[in-house]
Amino acid sequence: MKTLEVFDPALCCSTGVCGVEVDQALVSFAADVEWARQQGARIQRFNLAQQPLVFAENVTAKAFLQRSGQEALPLLLLDGEVALAGRYPSRSELARWLGIAEPAEAKPQSTCCSGSRCC
Repeated sequence: MKTLEVFDPALCCSTGVCGVEVDQALVSFAADVEWARQQGARIQRFNLAQQPLVFAENVTAKAFLQRSGQEALPLLLLDGEVALAGRYPSRSELARWLGIAEPAEAKPQSTCCSGSRCC
């Protein structure tokens, strides 16, 4: 299975899901990462505030920071190659990148159709 490395901006904790005003994108991404890990995915997250040495030691992350600055984070590397930068991926993107089958979504059931006219 592929490995995804997530280089997060400086966050107050490892996931950024803490504090008074939590960014919904971080909440969703943390849940998606947990889901992917439960499916066997290998995902590592690095926080600029807590693990700056990891950024400095990774050639791609270091060059990205020098070129684009920390405002352009997050940076996501899939097997060492840039997969995405500047935003967090959706669950569908994670699943596609990591070769994970997404569960089928339940289809809404019609409750009041008669003939060709639906309400």
